[in-house]
Amino acid sequence: MTAPPTPDAPWPVRTVARKVAEWIGRLGEVWVEGQVAQISRRGAATVFLTLRDPAADLSVPVTCARDVADRPGLELAEGARVVVRARPDYYVARGSFSLRATEIRAVGLGELLARIERIRRLLAAEGLFDAARKKPLPFAPAVVGVVTGRDSAAERDVLVTARRRWPAVRFAVHHSLVQGASAAASVIDGLRRLDADPEVEVIVVARGGGSVEDLLPFSDEGLVRAIAACRTPVVTAVGHETDTTLVDHAADVRAATPTDAAHRVVPEIGEQQRLVDGLRARARHLLAARLEQQERWLDGVRSRPVLADPQRLLHGRADDVEQLRSRARRTLVHRVEGAERDLEHARARVAALSPAATLQRGYAVVQRADGALVRDPAEVADAERLSVRVAGGRMAVRVDREDGAS
Repeated sequence: MTAPPTPDAPWPVRTVARKVAEWIGRLGEVWVEGQVAQISRRGAATVFLTLRDPAADLSVPVTCARDVADRPGLELAEGARVVVRARPDYYVARGSFSLRATEIRAVGLGELLARIERIRRLLAAEGLFDAARKKPLPFAPAVVGVVTGRDSAAERDVLVTARRRWPAVRFAVHHSLVQGASAAASVIDGLRRLDADPEVEVIVVARGGGSVEDLLPFSDEGLVRAIAACRTPVVTAVGHETDTTLVDHAADVRAATPTDAAHRVVPEIGEQQRLVDGLRARARHLLAARLEQQERWLDGVRSRPVLADPQRLLHGRADDVEQLRSRARRTLVHRVEGAERDLEHARARVAALSPAATLQRGYAVVQRADGALVRDPAEVADAERLSVRVAGGRMAVRVDREDGAS
């Protein structure tokens, strides 16, 4: 037994290749399902095939004897779905992997439908068909992307019908293969190109009718995932009304035919014109009714007495104003007269109590130089100057105590 390799004792390439070949050889025979992508009959004994996985960008070379490939009843051609019984083989000299087939069986219609059903359940479980993921279609898109076959009836149906319904619509058309082994990849390329175009508002994938085998690319798992991943709304119109492919489940809208797709993506100009005319007529009717209602309301307001003869209110209020003025005048005169009488009484009382009245009766007021009143002769000194106030005015006097009097 060969010792495990180490940095100091590595294996040579031949040893690694031989061990890989031995490991692959122990795998034994396996059954493999795939699509024939390429076939070549070289010489008289060997046939070379390329077996492709439709759901992945992966392929494996297959070799078989001519009698295996040309078995009666087996129509082996590019694009055919087959099941191969083969033994994995590793060719040491070239370091290449291949399958050596001992039996090849064509996948019948039942097997194809069963495989499509398995893919449908898988994608449905992932939520790719959920209604919540569906995007609404834009109204009257300016640019419609179309993925279809070159010079196909489906292309003419979409373009002619859409332009007849909405002449202003423009198209971004991507011609792709719609049948065969490379059709799914070609349609995916067209989808991605149109989805990346900011002017494209909706994408139509269209193909005419055909057999189940012809429509098989439109049940390709990779194409279904590409449609589900599109940011732009996608309308599928593949086959006839009774045909259903997996892309119809992933699309935002499934049209029965390419003509039906054109009906769904653009409105009909005549119908829209009639709708606009109807809305205008309805708006005009509503506006006229509203104006008529407001005119009646205005006529009713104008016919009221207060607006018909505005002076009428003033006539009735003039007498009230005059009465109020007379009442106010009488009240004011009464109060003024009462205030005058009160004032006269107050003046009489003030006059009676005033010192001037006392002076009028002959009395006098004696004050010292500082203004203090003299109430007792003993309060003044001899020769002190005093001020004497009488009714007629003031006069200055001087105290003389020689005879004991002032």
